[in-house]
Amino acid sequence: MINFNGELLFKENVQLSINNRGFKYGDGVFETIKVLNNKVVFWEDHYFRLMASMRMLRMKIPMEFTLEFLENEILKTIDTQNKSSIFRVRLNVYRKDGGLYTPKTNKIDYLIEVSESNYEMKNTYQIDVFKDFYNYSGLLSTVKTNNRMVNTLASIFANENELDNCILLNERKGVVEVTNGNIFIVKGNVIKTPALTEGCIKGIVRKKVIEIILKNKEFTIEETAISPFEVQKADEVFITNAIMGIQPITNYKKKTFTTELGKKLNNSLKILQIAGN
Repeated sequence: MINFNGELLFKENVQLSINNRGFKYGDGVFETIKVLNNKVVFWEDHYFRLMASMRMLRMKIPMEFTLEFLENEILKTIDTQNKSSIFRVRLNVYRKDGGLYTPKTNKIDYLIEVSESNYEMKNTYQIDVFKDFYNYSGLLSTVKTNNRMVNTLASIFANENELDNCILLNERKGVVEVTNGNIFIVKGNVIKTPALTEGCIKGIVRKKVIEIILKNKEFTIEETAISPFEVQKADEVFITNAIMGIQPITNYKKKTFTTELGKKLNNSLKILQIAGN
């Protein structure tokens, strides 16, 4: 079942018009959310990021769009699915139909899709750099809009070259993120991740991992610019997103990385997910 503006519908009964602004102009934002044992993981963080994104895009936030309301809508949709302990939820918000570049209204529609999630950490995970197009730095790039063309092309490139993922670069040729998440590199006791000013998504799990590292006196964390050369020289590299949690990278070009820290951090993250913090 699909939740369309609060109404539960079978997929075949969901009808979006040819004037849908998410389709025509990418005029929408979305959150990808993990639900574990009927608990919406890191929900407050997702909710406040969604609200900030809608405000940035000048969407009119409905009065009923409270933290509790949207959480209940997610769980209501999950109740219609086959029994499972882990779900992947996509909450899409887009401006209502009408207008050309200038919309007729800033009011919104929303759609909630749910599917079972069975991601397991891979023992080998190979990445390379995608150089054909840049993910331009700037505040808008930190928002999860429907416009994900660079991510799509990089994913096609990865598939054609038998890679698991690709690193995206900005116009300064600095590392931004991977196609579906944030990236961290480890060198000695220093852990680096691209700063938001580099153009990376303001990832929820990125934030949680930074919080975990800050509590660990053994390591220091830096949000900074990172070059592809630094990735190749790193001791360890891992990527993060809401569904996979943490996935260690084993291979980048001819370099092989260790995976010990990434696995330890993933165990700490799992504890947070269960606790709901």
